[in-house]
Amino acid sequence: MKKPEDKKNSRRDLLKFGLASTVLAAISQTPLSASVLRKKEEEEKVRLLSTNGKLVEVDKSEVTKVKWDSKDNSTENRDRARKGIEGRKWVLVIDLARCKHALACQDSCNKHHHIPGDRQWLNVYKMQDAEDTAPYWMPKTCFHCDEPPCVSVCPVDATYKRDDGIVLIDNERCIGCRFCMAACPYSTRVFNWGEVNDSPEVQAREYDPEIGLPRKMGTVEKCDFCPDMLRQGKLPNCATACPNGVFFFGDKNEDTVTNGNETFRFSELMEKKAGYRYMEELGTEPNVYYLPPVDRLVPFEKCDQQDKHDDEEHKQ
Repeated sequence: MKKPEDKKNSRRDLLKFGLASTVLAAISQTPLSASVLRKKEEEEKVRLLSTNGKLVEVDKSEVTKVKWDSKDNSTENRDRARKGIEGRKWVLVIDLARCKHALACQDSCNKHHHIPGDRQWLNVYKMQDAEDTAPYWMPKTCFHCDEPPCVSVCPVDATYKRDDGIVLIDNERCIGCRFCMAACPYSTRVFNWGEVNDSPEVQAREYDPEIGLPRKMGTVEKCDFCPDMLRQGKLPNCATACPNGVFFFGDKNEDTVTNGNETFRFSELMEKKAGYRYMEELGTEPNVYYLPPVDRLVPFEKCDQQDKHDDEEHKQ
């Protein structure tokens, strides 16, 4: 004869068996069970760059999207920075015939963006197309491509393209994987390897992707076309600082570019001056254009800084 306790245990076992049977029956009638879905998701892999620079594969289920706190004070700035300036299509035209390596453009850019001298966003290179051709100076910025490879490889949507043609980086989202740097064919991005030495005043600012400050260690930076200046109706700092009027900036939709002193129709300038785009064959559709170094306004002069740079390259 079973004891009352045994009967109670038997009843509990029966209930467990009944519940398990019900669950099994429900699963068998489901086209794709939750466990199968989970297994399938775990089988999907994504590639990421580890902190030591190695390419690794992880389960897609292990990657979570960044969610922004709606109470974050910088959310409004971030949303505005992603939309861009409505109705605009920004372009930059660089006249190589005018450049004499004054570097006022670089100095002004560094000052405005609080950039350390070893990671400037704008560089001026000595160029020579062949041994028997004349050398010339070539300023080089981010090209703000219409088909930017940097954007397509970013796994966290930290680098993005706006409707007005500007490509920006949100360093609050940047994880430092440097995929964008590897994908950029122009090598115009820089990486913050060390501790940030921004002034207390800069560090105290509310973060805004249109300014890129305060910066963070382990993130990528580049030329941003000075969108904060554009919102004020002003030209980028490189254009206003250049003493020779090398940089013409403007709106392609209005077909107008200016260096602050001279204004031209963008289309006419391209046609009459044989404008072109650097490495256009790549299909990136850059929004930076060049005018060839013909009928130069200034002679080519090799500066001491360039001599030193050439000597260092020769030693390497």
